[in-house]
Amino acid sequence: MVKSCWKPSVEGDSGGRVDGLLWYKDLGQHVYGEFSMAVIQANSLIEDQSQLESGPLSSSSSGPYGTFIGVYDGHGGAKASRFINDNLFCNLKSFASEHQEISINVLRKAFSATEESFLSLVRKQWIGKPQMASVGSCCLTGVICNGLLFIANVGDSRVVLGRSERGTKELIAMQLSTEHNANIDAAREELRSLHPHDPQIVVMKHKVWRVKGLIQITRSIGDAYLKKLEFNKEPLLPKFRLPKESFQKPILSAEPSLLVHKLRPDDQFLIFASDGLWEHLSSQEAVKIVQSSPRNGIARRLIKAALKEAAKKREMRYSDLKKIDEGVRRHFHDDITVIVVFLDPHLINGSSSYNSSLTTKGGGVPAAAAFS
Repeated sequence: MVKSCWKPSVEGDSGGRVDGLLWYKDLGQHVYGEFSMAVIQANSLIEDQSQLESGPLSSSSSGPYGTFIGVYDGHGGAKASRFINDNLFCNLKSFASEHQEISINVLRKAFSATEESFLSLVRKQWIGKPQMASVGSCCLTGVICNGLLFIANVGDSRVVLGRSERGTKELIAMQLSTEHNANIDAAREELRSLHPHDPQIVVMKHKVWRVKGLIQITRSIGDAYLKKLEFNKEPLLPKFRLPKESFQKPILSAEPSLLVHKLRPDDQFLIFASDGLWEHLSSQEAVKIVQSSPRNGIARRLIKAALKEAAKKREMRYSDLKKIDEGVRRHFHDDITVIVVFLDPHLINGSSSYNSSLTTKGGGVPAAAAFS
C-alpha cells in the first residue's frame, strides 16, 4: 500500500476566488497551455472535489513532467471525494517514480492504492462511523505527458475533446471517457454479465435504473457496503444492507476504464466535468460555448449555461435560481465542477519553458449567497 499523502481539500496556492456558492479560477497556466476552472455548490455540503497539478509527475527529479487533472464527484457525503483529492495524485507520483514514466499501468496502480487506502480507513472507523461504508465517489483523471493524454475513469463524470475539423473552422466534440452509469445500456449489460445469477443486480426505481435499487453508478472509489461483505451488517443502516447471497463477488468495481490518446495539432482543448454539467449540456453544446467565448472565465461560463438550462427545465428564471440556498438548490441541479484545459501544440511538442509547479484545488466552497 502506498503511504498516504495529505493536502488541504480547498484550493492550494492557486489564487482561486470564492463568490457565494461559486469557487473559480478564471485563467491559469499549465505546462501545455492555459486552463480555466470553476465549481458551483448545490448540496448542503459540497461533494465535488477537483484538482489540477502541473509540473513534476513523480517524486524523482528525473521523472516525467506534465499536467494532471482530476474531477471527483462524491455521493453519500464528501469523505471519499476529499480523500481522493488528498491522496490520488500522491499515489500516482509514487508509482511514476517507481516506473520512471506515466503509463496505463501507473494510473491503474494509483486508483487501486487509493481505493485500498480508503477501504482501510472505513474499516478503522467502522464502529464509530459506520456510515463511511456508504460514502463513495466517481473519479475522472487525465494526465498530459510527452505528447500523450492518459484518461482513467470510474463513474459518470466525462472528459470531452474539442477538435477542429480539417478544412473547416468547426470544432467537433469527442467524448474520451467511458461512463459507468446503470442508465447506460452497456453498463447494465456489463453488470448482468458479471452477476448472471442475480436478476435484481439492476432494477428500475422511480424511472431510473439503479444497482440493487440503491445507486446509479456501476464503478466507484469507496462504497464499501457494495464491495465487502464485512460492511454489509449492523451498525450500517438497514436501507444499505443486502442479502448475503448478493455478495458472491463485489457488486461495484473500482477498476478504471483506461484510454491513451496521441494529441494532434488540431486538438484544441479538453473539458473535464462532473455529471452535473452533462445533465444540462450535450458534449457538442459545451464545445461550441468554449469555441465561441473568451478563454478568461470559460469554466464559469459553462456552469452558467448549465444553470440556465436547469432553470428553464423548471420553468423558472435564472435570476430566481441564483437566489436559492445550498441544500434546497440540490432539487434543481447537482454540484458542478468544470475544468477546461487548452492545448498549445508548440508546447506539447516539447518547446515549453514552464519549469515551476502548480497546484489548484476546487471544492470546499463556504456556504453563502448564490453567485451572480
